[in-house]
Amino acid sequence: MTQLSPNRLFHEKSPYLLQHAYNPVDWYPWGDEAFREAKRLDKPVFLSIGYSTCHWCHVMEHESFTDQDVADLMNEAFINIKVDREERPDIDSVYMAVSQMLTGGGGWPLTIIMTPDKKPFYSATYIPKENRFNVVGMLDLVPQITNYWENQRERLMDIGDNIAASLGSGSSGGIEDIPVSVLDTGFILLNERYDEEHGGFGDAPKFPSPHNLLFLLRYWKRTGKEKALNMVEKTLQKMVKGGVFDHVGYGFHRYSTDRKWLVPHFEKMLCDQAMLLMAYTETYQATGKEEYRETAEQIIAYVLRDLTSTYSGFYSAEDADSEGEEGKFYVWTVDELQNIAGDEGKEVLDYLGVKPEGNYLDETTKEKTGTNILHIIGDDPPENLEIIRNKLFEQREKRVRPLLDDKILTDWNGLMIAALSKAARAFQVSEYAEEAVRSADFILGNMWDGNELLHRYREGEAQIGGFLNDYAFTAWGLIELYQTTHEKRFLDAANRINEVMIALFAAPEGGFYFTSSEAEALLARRKELYDGAIPSGNSVAFMNLMRLSRLTGNTSLEEEATKLSRFFSSSILGAPHVYSMLLSGLDFAFGPSTEVVVSGNTDDVRGIISQLDQRYLPNTVVHRYSEELATSVGYIAGMKPSDDPLVYVCTGFVCNLPTGDLEKVWEQLGEK
Repeated sequence: MTQLSPNRLFHEKSPYLLQHAYNPVDWYPWGDEAFREAKRLDKPVFLSIGYSTCHWCHVMEHESFTDQDVADLMNEAFINIKVDREERPDIDSVYMAVSQMLTGGGGWPLTIIMTPDKKPFYSATYIPKENRFNVVGMLDLVPQITNYWENQRERLMDIGDNIAASLGSGSSGGIEDIPVSVLDTGFILLNERYDEEHGGFGDAPKFPSPHNLLFLLRYWKRTGKEKALNMVEKTLQKMVKGGVFDHVGYGFHRYSTDRKWLVPHFEKMLCDQAMLLMAYTETYQATGKEEYRETAEQIIAYVLRDLTSTYSGFYSAEDADSEGEEGKFYVWTVDELQNIAGDEGKEVLDYLGVKPEGNYLDETTKEKTGTNILHIIGDDPPENLEIIRNKLFEQREKRVRPLLDDKILTDWNGLMIAALSKAARAFQVSEYAEEAVRSADFILGNMWDGNELLHRYREGEAQIGGFLNDYAFTAWGLIELYQTTHEKRFLDAANRINEVMIALFAAPEGGFYFTSSEAEALLARRKELYDGAIPSGNSVAFMNLMRLSRLTGNTSLEEEATKLSRFFSSSILGAPHVYSMLLSGLDFAFGPSTEVVVSGNTDDVRGIISQLDQRYLPNTVVHRYSEELATSVGYIAGMKPSDDPLVYVCTGFVCNLPTGDLEKVWEQLGEK
């Protein structure tokens, strides 16, 4: 067997690009060199976008990109470019929008064929090697594109010009003030999509979308509508019982391929752990039910064990595949399980839904594979569940693990800092705060110089100018961390990052572009609001602006938030349920929201803050008084330091008289 020479991806840092470094396809990384060569050779560009834990990306690589016949065709016809969507979400965002325009859909791997000046004329997702049913395969597609390029180029150029013009036209901004009734509409529309039987929203495939749950909790808090809370609880309970949760090693898989949360796509991503951790933590605060705390702490256990780097940041993801098969690391034959569990484990295996014939259907053939995805089918766990789980974990650790994507992404670390900080407050566990501080110090020390935030760190190298999500999510994490530690340096860092975000990303008419004003120019500079698998940068930025305004007394931040909501008003009013993170921010903006300042030098002060932390108070920000804080936050300036605990409850920066009586504090906060 001939040993292939590495291609240009060999020198990249992205684990996804490195997976393709020995393909016979002559891959280029995205950059000027590739497009110069395309112009020099008068060839179209074949752009392939994916990510390291993407199952169908692996399939297309195995079928086509490692195949010499396909590679020869591609190398002759195209300049070929590989992009890691997690490393370059700006490129992915633009060309995913192209895919939506050309095909009405999208996904990964994303295939775009374009002119040497980056104007796309063809789009597809996964493409098989050979024709399959009505799908053209690579062996036929490449010659077809070559024929069009040589004989009907004008038509292709027209398609590219039209797509570029459509992308560049931008969205038309609204001018309306958004009424509070938008929260009711958002709830009604989410309720219409709610799966009464299995929880979650919509049909298969089903994503957790934790920001939907965060909004519903706030809506329940505002209105008292039990249905909103019931939707949250049922969804969280059904997910953690399903196969989408890893019952052996903990953590959640990306999404479920069915309505029942049974069969997941098996990749585990840091961003999903963070958002789900927030949902379970806040639901624990709202209900006091230990089951939500237990799941939250299991998510944390997984992240700290398997996704925490030696640098103190958090890694990105674990693959769905191992040994060339999706889910192989996670599924079990009944013989394996019986051998490990023994006779005393039969009740546990029944509880975990184990069937002799298996319950895992192959996604392509829809036939049973003879293996089991563990999931919970009972209500009362057997007493020896934890003993058997530990045995299964020890045995599973001997298997070949899925690939770890060990790049550190600033935006996803921001989400995990926020989530751990919330958990530290809700559960009163200092270790969680310490882990959040370590990650924050890593990001601030390696990815931030006071004027620019970088996006990706791997093997000692911090690279790629930050995107909107990096700034917004990091600021969110630092705000939550300040609320947990009351260390002013985290509030100062959040405020500074927010300032730079406004300078580099804000549009005069309102809202934020995804890319910086100093970034590489792509086909279009886009603004995104849709809250998909994770929240959008604009939605999180809106919430940050509102909270920083309350924390600092800087009302110009609220004005920036108002501009954002007015610009996007027509979109929000048209379909509020797809902007659920933004709805949470609007819930804060509509109020009532409160600012609480706790003064004093005794243990009683820590006790008061602890009680505030454990309550579900989504629209409250908390300061611990210090003279340094009083010099920089206007509404605190008139407060006096005290030895005995005093609590100021303020609304709109107007404060009640201080009190040391906690019952009066709860009364002023509207809490029973």
